[in-house]
Amino acid sequence: MKTKSQELFKKAKRYIPGGVNSPVRAGKAVGIDPPFIARAQGCTLWDADGNPYIDYVSSWGPMILGHAHPDVINALTNAIQRGTSYGAPTELEVEMAELIVTMVPSIDRVRMVNSGTEATMSAIRLARGITGRNKIIKFDGCYHGHGDSLLVEAGSGVATFGIPGSPGVPEDLARQTISLPFNNLAAVEETFQRFGDDIAALIVEPVPGNMGVVVPQPNFLRGLRDLTRSYRSILIFDEVITGFRLSRGGAQEYFNITPDLTCLGKIIGGGLPVGAFGGKRDLMARLAPDGDVYQAGTLSGNPLAMAAGLATLRILNQPDVYSTLEQRSNMFFSGLKSAAQEAGIPVMINRVESMGSLFFCDSPVTDFAGAKKSDAGMFKRYYTSMLEQGVYLAPSPFEATFLSLAHTEEVIGKTLDFAAKAFRSHL
Repeated sequence: MKTKSQELFKKAKRYIPGGVNSPVRAGKAVGIDPPFIARAQGCTLWDADGNPYIDYVSSWGPMILGHAHPDVINALTNAIQRGTSYGAPTELEVEMAELIVTMVPSIDRVRMVNSGTEATMSAIRLARGITGRNKIIKFDGCYHGHGDSLLVEAGSGVATFGIPGSPGVPEDLARQTISLPFNNLAAVEETFQRFGDDIAALIVEPVPGNMGVVVPQPNFLRGLRDLTRSYRSILIFDEVITGFRLSRGGAQEYFNITPDLTCLGKIIGGGLPVGAFGGKRDLMARLAPDGDVYQAGTLSGNPLAMAAGLATLRILNQPDVYSTLEQRSNMFFSGLKSAAQEAGIPVMINRVESMGSLFFCDSPVTDFAGAKKSDAGMFKRYYTSMLEQGVYLAPSPFEATFLSLAHTEEVIGKTLDFAAKAFRSHL
């Protein structure tokens, strides 16, 4: 007998490519038909058949307060009664901009957009406009949205020019993107020595979350800051994931590194579609209508997204929020490691604050090549066992696990019991 989720997936595949609106949701990496979610509250999801799951995806990061937080729901309820979109300036977007500037160390001015992809595309365009240069540097395994300049598959060796990472990306455009190994500062330095006069920007996830979580080695981010400053290139921190997750001021506050431009998303929308990019006053002054670099969006600064995001950031701006998240995250990830070790399962845990990853391997994971050594079969069996026990994880070994303030110690303890059973019985 098919479940309602299975019936919905079958129907979806008739009308939506692959049956999903973002590829990883299809569950191909773990060999399942995805559960279709009907509702959420706190740290719990319920699928279309009424089955509950403890949620560690958190809508891929935004739900740091948990689902349907009362303050967010009240803000949305009040906002929606006044209309859903105006295509005109609002007080809410001014309040949002002011709060972001107050919380994020490097931002004097911020422009709201509709997604993380829009934020990174726009930041790169601005960097190219400011410098008059064409090339950008990114890192293998770092995902910055699906803009053409960033969908590049890394080659081998230092400073290898990328080839299109997806059909539809012109090779001439892909050649302007250089992809290097994360945590390899020597490769970055050699690339700047060879191409520095034409490198407009270096874009980096300060803590990558799309090859699993990878922690920057000591002095890596500082070295990127020093090199970009020396060669007068723009340093872009893609904090779509890390912004307001690692600390009030994101990864740049956490690591005490000041980028030139910062890309934001996810948390600043409180679960609604949103993005933003910002930086120092002189750089942002180059944007239209003040400057000559064009960027626009019909729904940018949408009042519903602004209302939900403001409610979220105001809670995160309160004392003790991040210490609470850190305490619970440490309990969760250290508990996972202990449970695996007791079962004799080789694992590596990478974590920064409330985001982390479990790799099924016995060597440190410091870059994309290391992440790909994780045992995919072990992950698939682990994922299946946890889902059967009512734990919702990202259906890919290359995605992060996120905790929220709604994950209580009791819920975490229950999850660790399920994980111990999975390690003992299914792997």
